[in-house]
Amino acid sequence: MEAMHVPVLVEETIHWLAPRKGGELMVDSTLGEGGHSYAFLSRFPELNVIGVDVDPIIQEIARERLKVFGERIRFHSGWAQDFFRAYPKESRRPDTILIDLGISLFHYEKSGRGFSFRKDEALDMRLDPLLGPGAAELIATLGERELADLLYANAEERYSRRIAGAIVEARRRGALRSSRALGEVVEQAVPPSYRNGPLHPATKTFLALRIAVNGELARLRDLLEAALLVLEPRGRLGVISFNSGEDRIVKGFFREQRRDCTHPMEAPIHRMDDCTVVLLNPRGTGPTEMEKRVNPPSRSARLRVVEKLRVKDES
Repeated sequence: MEAMHVPVLVEETIHWLAPRKGGELMVDSTLGEGGHSYAFLSRFPELNVIGVDVDPIIQEIARERLKVFGERIRFHSGWAQDFFRAYPKESRRPDTILIDLGISLFHYEKSGRGFSFRKDEALDMRLDPLLGPGAAELIATLGERELADLLYANAEERYSRRIAGAIVEARRRGALRSSRALGEVVEQAVPPSYRNGPLHPATKTFLALRIAVNGELARLRDLLEAALLVLEPRGRLGVISFNSGEDRIVKGFFREQRRDCTHPMEAPIHRMDDCTVVLLNPRGTGPTEMEKRVNPPSRSARLRVVEKLRVKDES
């Protein structure tokens, strides 16, 4: 398979995370099809990258795409937080870590795992094929209230109760195992005004289920903690989020790292020896209007970047 995903915020990510000296090491924690890594390796010939991804199929696409860089790119299969938790203490720390929390276009268009309501596929949604139950099993076992709470908590779906009720009613008539069938149930459950809005009415339902199936929000804080711990002092950590739930966790975590700071965010780094990190773009960085038009998935993307000064148990 050929790569088909267009990475978001490439120029902005390069601006904040570009190497500041020769021979740096970068970890692309959510490699996907390798778009960000390709951009960095192409522009910075002395940079080395470790690409981490839990999906073995999409990692093969990245391997093919990035093989031109030879030994400058290495691959690791697994969840990124596990990679960082098991990072050998004697190994060289990464100078840069990138975490892109988005889902590749491959998963929607080519994976066959039911990520899209526009396709008639088995309702799976697992990024890791060996993970626990998929989306079909999840909606078959949750009670109506639990399902409604999940839709609201993970995606802020305003019609979560109506949708949950419709799903429970539909499953009484037979198991919901098709992505298209679920999309149609959601579409019929919401008011006409919502049905005819700018987004497909099932968008948030599918987002919420995908997050739940893969434990994305539950894993995120652990990932941030593990990545920051491994990062080289004066190294940079950049996180691209795509929904408000992710962004709240990222923003909150970064602010927690500044809890002991006595100086404002804008103060020069040399005055911040009491801080764990400095926020390099406190408001976050979003896409340009041009990128929104050319690459619509970028519309909700937000990049937040910190520079590590120390961790609390380091001098």
